[in-house]
Amino acid sequence: MAINLNLLLKVMVQNKASDTHIRGDSQVFLRINGHITPINSSNMTEKEVEDLVFPLFTPRLKKIFEEKHEVDFSHEGGELGRFRFNVFTHKGKTGVAIRHIPLKIPTFEELRLPIDSIKKILTNERGLILVTGITGSGKTSTLAAMIEYLNATWDAHIITVEDPIEFSFAEKKCIISQRELGSDTTSFVDALRAAMRQDPDIILVGEMRDLETTQAAITAAETGHLVFGTLHTMNAVQTVSRVIDLFPPHQQAQVRMQLSESLRGIISQRLLTCTKGGRLPAVEIMVNTPHIKKMIAENTIDSITGAIAKGGFYGMQTFNQSLVKMHKDGMAKLEDILQAASNPDDVLLAIKGIEQEIEGKR
Repeated sequence: MAINLNLLLKVMVQNKASDTHIRGDSQVFLRINGHITPINSSNMTEKEVEDLVFPLFTPRLKKIFEEKHEVDFSHEGGELGRFRFNVFTHKGKTGVAIRHIPLKIPTFEELRLPIDSIKKILTNERGLILVTGITGSGKTSTLAAMIEYLNATWDAHIITVEDPIEFSFAEKKCIISQRELGSDTTSFVDALRAAMRQDPDIILVGEMRDLETTQAAITAAETGHLVFGTLHTMNAVQTVSRVIDLFPPHQQAQVRMQLSESLRGIISQRLLTCTKGGRLPAVEIMVNTPHIKKMIAENTIDSITGAIAKGGFYGMQTFNQSLVKMHKDGMAKLEDILQAASNPDDVLLAIKGIEQEIEGKR
């Protein structure tokens, strides 16, 4: 029996899969709790894949796919939610990656995020806040929860620039203008420049993927707006380095000064399988305190992790501290915790120290 799109999306949602992978002359695969799982008896021919996805193309998307052999777009799935499609070619065949975007925007509690720390960062009315992590680490959901929190608590104009639009926001206390690359604007840079004439208070940049976009985002933060952006970086130190390294050497000293002044916080995530079901984020949180601000300006950013570790008063925590807490609370298996750690030996030593401390109190 041929697999139709609605059936495929239903199976995806019923199995709580974050992603679906389809390729011509192959099985269909679901990603469930981070693991790739085949759907039995789901082989699709190249023609079946094309018949499934090509009708979704607008003339603009069709032209992009023909020219670039890959294209991104979002699809409304009714009560099933929204879906982000990436259609590409591999070995001359058509491949499709589908990401499920639920209708309901998740809360901090549902995402199991450190609520007080994030709310503290969101008290800033201007500056740059970055959410980082590898693909599939929950950046989009975290950003959506943050925007939704501000939507319910601020009186503001929020502009989002996305590629494509993922979560769809219903206006509460804020007015929200969601702009999609390609259909609403030609580029992130053009949208950011235009936003300066659209009276925004908050601007969300889907991805700071190049020098021009990053420069425009920093400038928007410097001119009194609260700007959110994402980067595919692993932690706070790497994030600061990546932003500065985007610029040519002769501009980096100036960019360090700009970033030290405009940056408000960095939230970095890694997802682990939770022992109580679902997935749980290990979260590093950096707040740009005067001490860290000086480190960025003076290019001593390797010391930032140590400052984060000692910054609990400001709501900061390192990945190691987050992972150790997960172990202490019994929320993740030790092997998963160590696999997620940047330095497994440090995490293991910290865990043993806590276990010895508990043992000594008995």
